[in-house]
Amino acid sequence: MPNVLGIIAEYNPFHNGHLYHLNESKKQANADYSVALITGNFVQRGDVSIINKWAKAEMALQSGVDLVIELPTLYSISSAENFAYGSIKILNSLGVVNAVSFGTEQADVNTLDSIANVLLEEPKEYVSVLNHELSKGISFPKARENALLLYLNDIRRYANVLSCPNNILGIEYLKALKKLKSTLIPIAIPRNKVGYNSLQTVDNFASATAIRQMLVTRNTKNLHRFVPESSYEILKNCISNGQYVSGLAQFEKEIMYILRKMTVSEIAEIPDVTEGLENLIKEAANSCNSVQEFINIVKSKRYTQTRIQRILVYALLNITKKEMMNLDKVTPYIRVLGFNSKGRDILSAINSSKSKVNIVTSVKKFIDTNNNKNLLSILEKDIFATNVYTLGYEYDSVSNLDYTKKLITLL
Repeated sequence: MPNVLGIIAEYNPFHNGHLYHLNESKKQANADYSVALITGNFVQRGDVSIINKWAKAEMALQSGVDLVIELPTLYSISSAENFAYGSIKILNSLGVVNAVSFGTEQADVNTLDSIANVLLEEPKEYVSVLNHELSKGISFPKARENALLLYLNDIRRYANVLSCPNNILGIEYLKALKKLKSTLIPIAIPRNKVGYNSLQTVDNFASATAIRQMLVTRNTKNLHRFVPESSYEILKNCISNGQYVSGLAQFEKEIMYILRKMTVSEIAEIPDVTEGLENLIKEAANSCNSVQEFINIVKSKRYTQTRIQRILVYALLNITKKEMMNLDKVTPYIRVLGFNSKGRDILSAINSSKSKVNIVTSVKKFIDTNNNKNLLSILEKDIFATNVYTLGYEYDSVSNLDYTKKLITLL
């Protein structure tokens, strides 16, 4: 099959920066076809997607992606390392993808690759420095950054690299490629004009963070400048139909109820809960009733806000450490959200390849015919995540959309 490009993204929502990334990636990969692996209704930094996964898939297809598949919830809401490993494992399993593209702040892949090598090999000197940094009581991400800077001993080259969120994720993608011995060619596309969390706008570019703020505050006068026309129409429809979720705070009563109901030992089984953090979580849940108040109580030098938010999402979706550990036992299914005619060709090529991956186009059929308990457990969590997500809608909060929603097709 001709060159197939894989892209890992959240598209929350799809904007002009994503369009630039897509077109630039196609050019650099000399790609004839493109596959986007996107997060579903809950996203990597412990938050919710402002619109549902089918709306995001339609945006991507309207803007030139050929096939859109969903990254399972258990991967999409976890740490950068697990998120990246699951993403690369899925794209690698397709058997037809040649290159994988991701956004970074750093243009030089070799710089990111040097860091990935250290993290993969974990030389004794680096581990020793890391343990020393952790003993200071700081968060793991900060301790790792400090340890890498000390071990690599080139502050001029690495300092700004390790403080940027997209670079960190890019390093994890490179590490996953090495770990899986994948032949996928990595392509790093530097962000264009605006930073990851920037609320500033430059020309026709705004970050997804800024665009979500426009939507939440209904300050959408200039929104059309920053997203493709097709994305703008989809966003307008979602907002007017009340089918959007402004943020994790939409579920704060449910989250506090769940945490108050759980025992301390049950909280200890939530992923990312370590070192007695379960006790502080229980105390905080018993003394406040808002997400932000809870985060302010629990976060510290050691526990970042992102980590705390992820824990809240795990609790909301009833995800345990055991479920996360079971991910290592399987290669996930390919959950198709939508495709165009070229995407249909990609699916045919996957079916014709030596890949033994499970392609899911009908959730009911897959559940009825598949006997792999681990795969079924992962898919059931996706279904549950959607059922919880729609509770945040303004109205039409129906469940079981994973069974009833049709594939997005542009044929």
